Amino acid sequence: MKRITQSEFAVSSEVDRPLRRAMLNNVRLRKPSSPRYGAPRGLPDPPRTARWISQRRILSKLLLSILGAWCVRTSDAVTLETVFQTTLEKNPAIQEAKSNLEQAAGQRLVLRSVIWPIVTMAVPAGVQGGHRAGESGIKGFALARGFFTQTLFNAAVPPTLRRGDVDVLIAQQQLNVAVVQQLHQARLAFCAALYNRSLQSIREEQRQRLEENVATQKSRYEAGLTDRSALTSATVQARELDSQIESAQRAYDEARLQLAEVMGRDLGPKATLPEPEGDLKIAPVILDLDSETAAALERRADLKLARLLVRAANEDQLIIEAGYYPAAVGNVTGDYIPVTGIHRAGSTSKTQDFISSEIVERAGYTWHVIDNGKVGGATLRARATREVNELTCRKLEASVRRELLGIANNLKAIEGRERSLAAAEAAAQESARVVQQNVAQGLVSQLEYRVTQNGWLETKSGLLDAIYQHNLAIAEWDRAAGRYFQFSEDTAPNVH
Repeated sequence: MKRITQSEFAVSSEVDRPLRRAMLNNVRLRKPSSPRYGAPRGLPDPPRTARWISQRRILSKLLLSILGAWCVRTSDAVTLETVFQTTLEKNPAIQEAKSNLEQAAGQRLVLRSVIWPIVTMAVPAGVQGGHRAGESGIKGFALARGFFTQTLFNAAVPPTLRRGDVDVLIAQQQLNVAVVQQLHQARLAFCAALYNRSLQSIREEQRQRLEENVATQKSRYEAGLTDRSALTSATVQARELDSQIESAQRAYDEARLQLAEVMGRDLGPKATLPEPEGDLKIAPVILDLDSETAAALERRADLKLARLLVRAANEDQLIIEAGYYPAAVGNVTGDYIPVTGIHRAGSTSKTQDFISSEIVERAGYTWHVIDNGKVGGATLRARATREVNELTCRKLEASVRRELLGIANNLKAIEGRERSLAAAEAAAQESARVVQQNVAQGLVSQLEYRVTQNGWLETKSGLLDAIYQHNLAIAEWDRAAGRYFQFSEDTAPNVH
């Protein structure tokens, strides 16, 4: 089994980007409040105090979340390559497939035994009594008997030997199929974890800005510059994100749990879930459909497995049809007698007794002339199985190009969507920045602020979703093109 290579899966190693962004936000929160939002001269300044307390609470929560995320990442951070290697070593499905490969190697030895000779030995011993002419008394005896049997002709021998080799090849390709499936599941779980973590970070940043707006509106309300409806609207808008953040957190934990399961980790009470490193990236790819289709037909494990099942069904049919042909067997029997005068069982004269050591060679054959449907019916069933396997294999081969074409079209659509969302995200960010400055001065309504902030959040979330979908499509392309693993050649392996 060769070492897998990481396919074109783009992840960023800049793990500290969210940390730096959060730290910049923290520094911005530490700046003193602008005096233009305070109370008139000569009066106390409660709005500034309330805003300062709110900012301190936000800062404390943010620092605690950053500290917890940093501790998790440094204690159990994993890369995609680490996930792949651990999955290969500890995944239960892959381990089971490896055991099945060893079982197939043992079964091949059993099938090969039809061509090997059968040698047995018996050593009868006992006491002989009675009287005959020229004999007297009771005496002991012992002799050695050997039997050697060799199959001379059997029409089932060649397909039986080939069937044993095909069994091992089938087990190998089943192992490869299990490897591809588990690595693909690990990759999807890794991408899902990165996506939901980034989505949660985006929504938390948005909630932080909305909390700042709540503090601003509270200051303006306490200063008598606005009515209570503005403060209520700002508070409701901030609280709307709580459920979305919790939903992203749950999805992130579920993805980490799936990642731990596919990696074969212990999920006991004290188990820690893996923390994926990096961020999702998008990189346009150029796909050659014709060459990739031809390569997929050659290297995909499920297609190789389907072809091997056709071969196995054909060998089974030949083994059953061998019942129509005669089978010839040769055997050699030898007796070694250390003493003379030992009677054969049932002998009535000395001429029927053991005279001396002897070797007897024989050959015989059997031929099942009348079938009565036993061989013919089994042959029909085996032929039907082979035909079904052939049809299934052809359907799989015909679907390869169609599957790759669908993924390629999906990738083009996602890339176009990502480009439009990237341009829209820049415009939405600028619009939200201008409206945020104006709402602090009371120049725009809370409704307009709410619309621009929601639009910016939806645009950023849509851009992240497009990047996530692009990574999933690339993973599906690698699976459909057979890029996850270097498969064994379709020859009999050297397994003893």
